[in-house]
Amino acid sequence: MVRAVHKTPWLKPQMTDQAAAPRDLANAIRALAMDAVQLADSGHPGLPMGMADVATVLFTKFLKYDPTQPHWPDRDRFILSAGHGSMLLYSLLYLTGYPDMTLEDLKQFRQLGSKTAGHPEYGHASGIETTTGPLGQGLGNSVGFALAERLLAARFGTEIVDHFTYVIAGDGCLMEGVGQEAITLAGHLGLGRLIVLFDNNSISIDGPTSLATSEDHLKRFTAAGWHVQAVDGFDQDAVARAIRKAQKVTDKPSMIACKTIIGYGAPTKAGTAGAHGSPLGKEEIAGARQNLGWPHLPFEVPEAILGAWRKAGARGKQAWRNWTQRHAAMAEADRAEFDRRQNGDIPASVDEAIKAFKAKMAADKPSWATRKSSQEVLEVINPVLPDSVGGSADLTGSNNTKTKTINGQSASDPSGRYIYYGIREHAMAAAMNGLALHGGVIPYGGTFMTFSDYCRGSMRLSALMGIRVIYVMTHDSIGLGEDGPTHQPVEHLAALRAIPNMHVLRPADAIETAECWQLALETRSSPTVLALTRQNLPTVRGVGDENLCARGAYILAGEAADPIRLIASGSEVQLALSARDLLAKDGLAAAVVSMPSWELFAKQSETWRNEVMGGDGTVRVACEAATGFGWERWLGAKGAFVGMTGFGASGKASDLYKHFGITAEAIAEAARRLTQ
Repeated sequence: MVRAVHKTPWLKPQMTDQAAAPRDLANAIRALAMDAVQLADSGHPGLPMGMADVATVLFTKFLKYDPTQPHWPDRDRFILSAGHGSMLLYSLLYLTGYPDMTLEDLKQFRQLGSKTAGHPEYGHASGIETTTGPLGQGLGNSVGFALAERLLAARFGTEIVDHFTYVIAGDGCLMEGVGQEAITLAGHLGLGRLIVLFDNNSISIDGPTSLATSEDHLKRFTAAGWHVQAVDGFDQDAVARAIRKAQKVTDKPSMIACKTIIGYGAPTKAGTAGAHGSPLGKEEIAGARQNLGWPHLPFEVPEAILGAWRKAGARGKQAWRNWTQRHAAMAEADRAEFDRRQNGDIPASVDEAIKAFKAKMAADKPSWATRKSSQEVLEVINPVLPDSVGGSADLTGSNNTKTKTINGQSASDPSGRYIYYGIREHAMAAAMNGLALHGGVIPYGGTFMTFSDYCRGSMRLSALMGIRVIYVMTHDSIGLGEDGPTHQPVEHLAALRAIPNMHVLRPADAIETAECWQLALETRSSPTVLALTRQNLPTVRGVGDENLCARGAYILAGEAADPIRLIASGSEVQLALSARDLLAKDGLAAAVVSMPSWELFAKQSETWRNEVMGGDGTVRVACEAATGFGWERWLGAKGAFVGMTGFGASGKASDLYKHFGITAEAIAEAARRLTQ
């Protein structure tokens, strides 16, 4: 293990009049990073300056990419998990010649509307593989990227799918809990195409990392089943040897601890927290230019150095051409399937399977928990949708996420489409983001809804990035019963609905569950939460070709002209139907509205919303076995909510509903009061 970094304070540039040397290429990154942060008067110059040599080695000698073909399916993936060092990535994209990352974009760093946001954002520019910033998320994503590569290679062969996932992670990524979950999961699965470059600079915002941690990261990774090396992060030859060695390790993921100095080159701030998260200042930058031998003006990269970088960026062109020839030579059916999966298209057979399932449910009228309904839907989907990759955080038998036709994923069965995530909810969610971002697979994973709290950081990023990830959240209310309030979600529906671009779907029976699965699969630009019950529910829907859940809410029973609306989702729809019968005995006409999705209903036309909810004078009573936060949006001036006002309790589900007043009688009584 390397302990000392240099014998001398600074490594001087090596450029001659004829050509740029590797040190010059690294200094270009350092200069652009400190210049952009200074101009923005905001940002993190320290990491790019410390890891510039490591990144230079990776992008000039190892990373397989072509800036002109940024969506090449067999490119290597690069993830900057330490997203605060975003100028490292932006500088690399500019220097290597990505057409949509210009010098002007670097000058617009952290400005409103620019591609160069404070932390890398997926979709802002080519070459940004994922949104990072919350530490450890990129490391978690990388597990999904590496899993997707393994799955697709097993299906289509290494002539078509054969690439690495590289990650730059910092001390913070390794301190975060999601980082530890990801490390142990990757080690257990033996993801040999995953290589993590650890920026071992021993500095965090508060100061030396010794203030908060004293663990030996090399021993930690080794214990988790990783191949581990340690190098001087400024010795480019040593870094290259380490990466080359890591590439040859096929049965383990690799971690290379690169000993660096944060803010390398800065005369007084290098190696201190002062280089982490603020501009260096004009005097410090001037001193850094002198120390690094970089006499050029801000944002100026000499032609020889830029030319060397562009040459490095172009070196993957032939690899891309060779791949396109292999792709063209594939068997026609395999090529069509590969392309379909890369495009994210859903085969028509899925729609046909769901229609047949709905017809069967309408005929059989089962009384299933919607978690059971979900499994039955997956039993017909998974055989005709080879892209689906399922999993659970140690709750497979409870979430009902595994079906008969898919096997567990492992190094011995790389084609397995079911991932046993273990009790790692956060890593599961982060890995699913990586699976979705990689492309070619559609991930879904399950846990209890109350444990969505453990997934929340990654779920929020799913929504921010607008990617197709399906969260199967079962045991969605007090209806789970005896496990009690620690496991009974009451505030979680409101919290999940509060996430922008998150679709929360809470189906009422097997038919609605099938429709919600169809929506989740067809929705490309939003993640989906399927909120599913533990307790059995009756079939309340008839069959029809239209996916009524796509409307968000619809009249299940009654007429649009009825003066009362009884609105419910999921397990409480049956209560609303019973309340309607009670009101009918009093001569009061009520329409029951099933409302599986607030988000989808809000997107409907005003005409549809008014028809479903009734006009301004309509009495509206909503019922949900959760807190009422947010329901006021739909209740209007003459509205009431029947639901939870606090935490649940341990007991039988039937007793709990009565204890907390979530009954048909309570719904009917609320409606009667409002009609008086």
